[in-house]
Amino acid sequence: MDFTLDEELEEVRALAHEIFTDRATTDRVRAAESSESHLDEALWTELGKAGLLGIAAPEEAGGAGLGLAGLCVLLEEQGRFVAPVPLWSAAVAALAIAGHGTPAQRATLLPGAVDGAFRLTLALEEFGPADPAHPTCAAHRDDAGQADRDAAGQGGGGWRLTGTKAVVPSPFGASHVLVSAATEHGPGLFLVDSGAEGVVWEQAETTTHDLAGNLTLTGAPAQAVGTPGGGALAWTLEHAAVALAALQLGVTQGALRHAVTYLTERRQFGRPLGGFQAVQHQLADCYIDIDALRVCLWQAVTALEEGPAPAAVLVAKWWAGDAGLTVAHRVQHVHGGIGVDVEYPVHRHFLWARQIAGTLGGPSADLARLGGVLATGPVTP
Repeated sequence: MDFTLDEELEEVRALAHEIFTDRATTDRVRAAESSESHLDEALWTELGKAGLLGIAAPEEAGGAGLGLAGLCVLLEEQGRFVAPVPLWSAAVAALAIAGHGTPAQRATLLPGAVDGAFRLTLALEEFGPADPAHPTCAAHRDDAGQADRDAAGQGGGGWRLTGTKAVVPSPFGASHVLVSAATEHGPGLFLVDSGAEGVVWEQAETTTHDLAGNLTLTGAPAQAVGTPGGGALAWTLEHAAVALAALQLGVTQGALRHAVTYLTERRQFGRPLGGFQAVQHQLADCYIDIDALRVCLWQAVTALEEGPAPAAVLVAKWWAGDAGLTVAHRVQHVHGGIGVDVEYPVHRHFLWARQIAGTLGGPSADLARLGGVLATGPVTP
């Protein structure tokens, strides 16, 4: 199958690469990590002005309408530079609203998400070994709240959420959060105002220096996004997994670029380190892993265009977790002692690779889920 990008996606790649090259330098990344938000707010604004924040959103909402493919191209470029902006979580949340939200939710949230006026985020994980597809956070009908929403013409269902969500990515400054929760009809996705009554945040810095938040909900008011038990959560989890794989693809490519530069310039015994066969073998293994990750990623993107594709998505996510960490370790190894210097640029790629590999479950969990998919039904090619 040919996964060559078309002209439109290549233009997206070129624009994103130009912006990240100019505005995601090592000095700027380091400055963002020490800022109050740990985000590069100026870069976020620039991406909004360039129309890249809405690259995946439908055209009727002001986006470019390029869907998951456009988002993956953008995330790959972000990963190359480990640029500290919350793209994957905000964009996947906006896609979920576009695909499953009510007309009122889409009209209220999508324009601001597209131009960067405000952000959304996702609360899909919980503490312990919980499968993101089966949350323990509970959602119950709020009949009084439903009456108020119906009277206002908002729709979306009146609900109350109770439970705890772990390491919500970049919630501080986000206006709303999409929360996974269990109902009597099955798991669902719910829209919560990040500052609503019954919402409590606890700051938690992650491996990538992102200021994540642990979220405690105590009867917090919420609106349903799609019909609970109707597939909105499964859809969102699949798209989030593919988005993370795209980000990891960029992270590994950026790490390999650092290795090639270092090994070309660093000399030992009168010759560049890159000239030694043992080092070349390490880089060749990295290249093979990255190429396999790329193929699996675009296989999943293509499969999702036709509908749910759990097997293809899990294969891509497993490659992103397992091969991503392997490449990060190899790259650090060939750098020698400087590779573990926390101030050296390649160390950030290692941190990002590790964080991405564990998000929504690690490689072992992905293999277990893939085995379940293969054992229970036909597989989407």
